[in-house]
Amino acid sequence: MAEHHSGPVETGAPMDYSEHEKTYNLFLNATKFGTLFCATMLIAMAAAFFTTMGFFSSLVLLIILNVAGFFLLR
Repeated sequence: MAEHHSGPVETGAPMDYSEHEKTYNLFLNATKFGTLFCATMLIAMAAAFFTTMGFFSSLVLLIILNVAGFFLLR
């Protein structure tokens, strides 16, 4: 059952580090911009529900905040 190996642990296919880095960067960007969208959505919803802005004004606020956040987070 418990075998004792004296050879290398990594016996599978060699790692493709460039593909690993691409996937990791994609994950970081998706997390970063997903968090930006959720935060701006909460701000726009609060503006729509708790002030007299209304739907369309808060939609404009959502778009402006997302564009500004996109340029700040690049």
